Amino acid sequence: MKSIPVVFVVDDDDAVRSGIALLLRSAGLASCTYSSAIAFIAGYDPAIGGCLLLDVRMPGISGLELQEKLRERGIHLPVIMLTGHADVPMAVRAMKHGAVDFLQKPFNDQLLLERVQQALELDRKQRKSRQAAEEYCQRYERLSARERDVMNLIVAGKANKVIASDLDISERTVEVHRRRVMDKMGVRSVAELVQASIASHQ
Repeated sequence: MKSIPVVFVVDDDDAVRSGIALLLRSAGLASCTYSSAIAFIAGYDPAIGGCLLLDVRMPGISGLELQEKLRERGIHLPVIMLTGHADVPMAVRAMKHGAVDFLQKPFNDQLLLERVQQALELDRKQRKSRQAAEEYCQRYERLSARERDVMNLIVAGKANKVIASDLDISERTVEVHRRRVMDKMGVRSVAELVQASIASHQ
């Protein structure tokens, strides 16, 4: 069963957290709020999809520092920075380091909801892409050494005759390996095989 995406809100201002949670709930979106970066780190499960609304300036670990920690841990949750007027340069810096957007306080409710929906869709696509890459990687691992050789040459654009010559095997054997490669990788065309090869080597 697929988990429901969650909008995580990290802001040390109680009123801001409560207001955003209420707004998200009115739009039918699930949310989870945290008063500090430390609380978020302690409670976040990377398996849960969603996005992160993150205040730039907080006591202790700042929004920028939390963003960096998430990157170090390989957590790709889309981040929308929340910023006051004086913090705009910091928010721009955060975007250069991977944040998808920033909103200046006080922000327009409809604009916030639109950006959140965009971030949630981005997370969905990224998770789907990573899942596909993991599946292709697992399928690639199940190929024999010879099948991998054949696959790499197919992806390089070489014809069966050339592959046979390069590997010193018959064209008939190449055809057999080719069918096995396509079947094991779960693809139906060379174009799909190229995509699978790229994904499995990321």
